[in-house]
Amino acid sequence: MKVRGRAWKFGDNIDTDVVIPGRYLTLRDPDEMASHTMEVLRPEFAKIVKPGDLIVAGRNFGCGSSREEAAFVLKRLGVGAVVAESFARIFFRNAVNLGLPVVECKGVSEAVNEGDEVEVDLEGGVLRNITRGVELKCTVLPDFLMDVIKSGGAIEALKKKLKLQAERKH
Repeated sequence: MKVRGRAWKFGDNIDTDVVIPGRYLTLRDPDEMASHTMEVLRPEFAKIVKPGDLIVAGRNFGCGSSREEAAFVLKRLGVGAVVAESFARIFFRNAVNLGLPVVECKGVSEAVNEGDEVEVDLEGGVLRNITRGVELKCTVLPDFLMDVIKSGGAIEALKKKLKLQAERKH
């Protein structure tokens, strides 16, 4: 499974209130909520990010509160993956549960510039910066987490598993 797109670069300690400010959590229209993604740092982000683009970040991406809306709005905008030096554990798990690929990749902050074309091979554990001709080794998710990502999230993975079990019984 590979994800390829333009890199949007963010620094260290990007917390969930930066990804989606708390004042927008009461919005019930998912597209309206997603339209406020990253507006604290980049007011235009939600309007110009394209499906398949990747977020590249420093250490501790997704720190702060446990709101799953932070991963939800990124996925809703079509972000193909978040690649960071490290993640806050709760954001990492929320992203996987929602089917948003997250990849830890040491050195990514130096290897990728804003706007670079980047490809991440999730199963091979390789990030390629197409623009700069740089390649980095990344952490590979265990098979059970890759299954959740490939299924589109934990709920879809569970539905798939239950369907297979039901088919075996018949």
